[in-house]
Amino acid sequence: MTFPTIKLPSRALALARGVLSIPRIHFLTAPIMLFVAVFLIVMQGPGILQDYKISRNPLTIEGDIDGECTTRKAVVTSCEATLTYDYDGQRYEKNIDVMFVDMHSGDYETDLVISADQPELATMSLALDKLWSRIFIFAAFTVAFIGLFLAPIFQAVRVLRTRRQLARPALLTPVPVAITAVEDKRKRLSITYADTLSERKTGRTAHTRFEPGEEPLIVGKTGDNAVALAVWHGDAALPVLLDSRLMRIGMTDKERAAALPPLETALPAAEDRQAPLVPEATKAGPSLTRRIGLALLVVLLVVAGYFGYWLWYVTSASSAFTAPAMDINAAMPESLNRWGCEQLKKRFGDTRAPYGCVAADFQSWK
Repeated sequence: MTFPTIKLPSRALALARGVLSIPRIHFLTAPIMLFVAVFLIVMQGPGILQDYKISRNPLTIEGDIDGECTTRKAVVTSCEATLTYDYDGQRYEKNIDVMFVDMHSGDYETDLVISADQPELATMSLALDKLWSRIFIFAAFTVAFIGLFLAPIFQAVRVLRTRRQLARPALLTPVPVAITAVEDKRKRLSITYADTLSERKTGRTAHTRFEPGEEPLIVGKTGDNAVALAVWHGDAALPVLLDSRLMRIGMTDKERAAALPPLETALPAAEDRQAPLVPEATKAGPSLTRRIGLALLVVLLVVAGYFGYWLWYVTSASSAFTAPAMDINAAMPESLNRWGCEQLKKRFGDTRAPYGCVAADFQSWK
């Protein structure tokens, strides 16, 4: 499908500064995704690492396993269990939470397994059997969240690099682009558009803002999306959306007057090219400030829950061998870990030290 275009002067032209923008949500998305990735590593990583250590020298012993497994989405199974056992005259109690992919239906049979080198490390034989499945799931989710953290950073770097290129004159190539999202606030349009209609079809997405009274140069529609004119500036990485008066291009008034009338003549009737720029759902959606506030609230609740659980463990838990609290305490910064171990030692100092508080002999308190 072809769309009307404009004929620009056959000389190098510069574009106005600030025609490419970075969505504010990116400044929030990146740290949230990083926090989720780190939280996932801290919560799941120690348990997987512990089971890997057990798998290197496992010892099956008698003990009590009290728990259940739940299958979600037909393939993802999550098992929670409390392990109670005696070894070398010492009684241990440990809570574990294991997630893996499995097509199994029905009950599981499992044994209690400890590390022969570090008897405070315990798990189920089922967890060891599914160890590589757990590692795969953990790695997949971690990579996904790290990718979501890096994506807005990469986009921001590309925008900043392109901005520097636009200040230098270069030949401009007009191209149609699809407008994929519009937000109208205080009579300012924030527009997201994608290069999916030009010969290049890079699929790259860019963002721009129009001041009050400005609007994009609409030349048609595709499906439910409006189509506007943009230009590629030399070898820049992103196309730049044009305004309806061509004020974004460093042209003379005479050149603008010569370029616009032929385009108006070539455009189809207004009703045939009009697509709603601001969907009702966009207008009715929560504001950016509200979205940021809600996201920050979620982050604060997660952080509060994380540290609250750790604080409960070191000050009030009935067993020093409570998991994943042991793993969380071991992952704490040295000063917090030292303080937590001191609180645990006050209540359980006459027993073997738990993981995260053991000395080099893996038995005494550090």
